[in-house]
Amino acid sequence: MRILFFGDVVGEPGRKAVRILTSKWRVEYQVDLVVANGENSAGGLGINRKAVEELLDAGVDVITTGNHAFHWKEWEEVYRDYPMVLFPANYPGMLERSYYIKDGVAVVSLQGRVFMDCIDNPFPAIDRVLEELSAARWRIVDFHAEATSEKLAMAYYLDGRVDAVLGTHTHVQTADERVFPQGTLYITDVGMTGPIENSILGMDKDTVIPTFITNRPMRFRIASGPVLVNAVLVDIDRDRSITRINYVWAEG
Repeated sequence: MRILFFGDVVGEPGRKAVRILTSKWRVEYQVDLVVANGENSAGGLGINRKAVEELLDAGVDVITTGNHAFHWKEWEEVYRDYPMVLFPANYPGMLERSYYIKDGVAVVSLQGRVFMDCIDNPFPAIDRVLEELSAARWRIVDFHAEATSEKLAMAYYLDGRVDAVLGTHTHVQTADERVFPQGTLYITDVGMTGPIENSILGMDKDTVIPTFITNRPMRFRIASGPVLVNAVLVDIDRDRSITRINYVWAEG
């Protein structure tokens, strides 16, 4: 079982890159399942019906989210109509919508708390989720978190109980992929799928820098130009490996 996992998809440019590359990489890398973090896929912040439809049409099988999942009021429609779109298990009332099983693979969405929203503790939350996954042959956790320490702690906590812990949220791919002692695959952050030039985490630098100067909120704008596609290939059946993908896609 080989899984292609796209890092945080940022807006329309990120969605386009996923659409172009998914079918190509399914064949090239012999991919069985495609997962994407879509919590920035709608206008760079949140998720809505249009973004979900485009990602599904692109060939994505499961969509995970994170702290921006509820930015658009359309999230309720997404919750109702798209069971393959996941919400972090440790938001109150979201445990039953935090996992999805396809082809024997359970994908789980979970969120950290360090330097983030004060929601329920992710450690007991994931224990409760795992109790529901006895029917799954494999288990993959998207841990959407800020702190490297919290992500590492979660990986050690789940080592041997899940097949992979894949960090998201920071939009910067880390070079620390490895196999933990009991076989769990890990990377601190998969990275992002979004514009890279004149960009701060996928957003136009000229709309972001003023917030650091004035400490006043600004309306961010998605950057344009080439898209950095960060992803990982997770092989949980053949050779037990995790491989980073770092690719720049330019339209035309």
